[in-house]
Amino acid sequence: MAFEGLTDRLQKAMEKLRRKPKVTEADLRETMREIRLALLEADVNFKVVKDFVKTVREKAAGAEVLKGLNPAQQIVKIVNDELTKLMGEEAVPLNKAPHIPTVIMMVGLQGAGKTTTAGKLALRLKNENHARPMFIAADVYRPAAITQLQQVADQIDVPVFEKGTDVDPVEIVREGMEVAKKNHNDYVIIDTAGRLQIDEQLMDELANIKELVNPNEILLVIDSMTGQNAVNTAQGFDDKLDITGVILTKLDGDTRGGAAMSIRAVTGKPIKFVGEGEKMEDLDVFHPDRMASRILGMGDMMTLIEKAQKNFDEEQAQETMDKMRENTFDYNDFLAQMDQVTKMGPLENIIKMIPGMANNPVLKNLNLDPKQFAHIRAIVLSMTPEERENPDIMNPSRRRRLAAGAGRPIVEVNRMIKQFNQMRKMMKQVTNGNFNGMQNMFGGQMPGGKMGQMAMNHMARKMKKDKQKRIKKLRKLRKKK
Repeated sequence: MAFEGLTDRLQKAMEKLRRKPKVTEADLRETMREIRLALLEADVNFKVVKDFVKTVREKAAGAEVLKGLNPAQQIVKIVNDELTKLMGEEAVPLNKAPHIPTVIMMVGLQGAGKTTTAGKLALRLKNENHARPMFIAADVYRPAAITQLQQVADQIDVPVFEKGTDVDPVEIVREGMEVAKKNHNDYVIIDTAGRLQIDEQLMDELANIKELVNPNEILLVIDSMTGQNAVNTAQGFDDKLDITGVILTKLDGDTRGGAAMSIRAVTGKPIKFVGEGEKMEDLDVFHPDRMASRILGMGDMMTLIEKAQKNFDEEQAQETMDKMRENTFDYNDFLAQMDQVTKMGPLENIIKMIPGMANNPVLKNLNLDPKQFAHIRAIVLSMTPEERENPDIMNPSRRRRLAAGAGRPIVEVNRMIKQFNQMRKMMKQVTNGNFNGMQNMFGGQMPGGKMGQMAMNHMARKMKKDKQKRIKKLRKLRKKK
């Protein structure tokens, strides 16, 4: 998970401050030292760290902060604001041409995930903009590069223009653009060649393609796990091509996160998207404010809500909520919900978006092995239709039959049924705006303390507010049918 070490270090530094009734200049110096070490350990560029710590110290050293109410909270806010500013303040959308096609050049070093990311971007454009993108295969050097692009394109049903490996890439792009205009494709994504390192021949070729098509976007794809090298790569490409933005890949595998925090400050170019996961849907808009919140362990409720909205069918979600409220939620519903949750990505990453859960000991004790989902599915699929619809009829003999049918120990079947019943009870409370069930689940204390409680209270208010909207929308849908 991105920023794990940094989040842990920063949370500990802030926790020390929170425990003090009064914050002195010495306390502030110690906190700044901890922040500096945390950022350097996270592989953030040295000059970026130096400037960041200096700015935070200057803003936090004011008498009105140290002598005011809750100085620790004010310092946390300053750190949060400066982290957001460091990474670009707000999300930057893709540039769009006034007339189709919008041309996007994908550039980067070999192995950064350029081709896969091109596919993820095309799928995003199809799903969210109802776009008709087309790929141009302009990498004629890497073995099987064209085959890889075609495989990616086949998965998402996007056409590829290619002329093999014996034609000059600039000529391929020229012909590809003519085909895109003829076919009225509204986006053209050019998959260019990469190298193991920046060289003059690569840059000259990319500059020639840029001159030919005058792209609306030159997106540099960078492997975030390369840390400081990612910043040097960004600087090199920007000097030669004047890139318009960055896509960071493999952010879920980078526990340090230094690249995400350095690139904007060093190049002045925005991070537009981040890749966290291997699925074609795993490409997210980069929101600096949400990333800062995640780094400080304060969760990311907005992204969590957006993921849920994207992956959950609204009518089905409303029906499920009604069933939970009426306590008629059964194993068929449970299976459907489990499928929708797994579409949102790894459960561990989802839970970490809840305020206070990033480094919560409760999370470490949870068994989040993906195999558990397969085992639960096997148990549920071993049930008869009657058992799935009537969870309360699960007597000992039925449980033994389930264990044999699913090939799982009886204790595992008993545990799953117990957890299902607890979840059903808790979700009935939550759907009625009562979060006590969730609080009990975390040992009587809401994750994230006051911040977590505030987030949950906000969710409760939002759920009540949205309920009437959903009912109205459902009625309209049913009238149309």
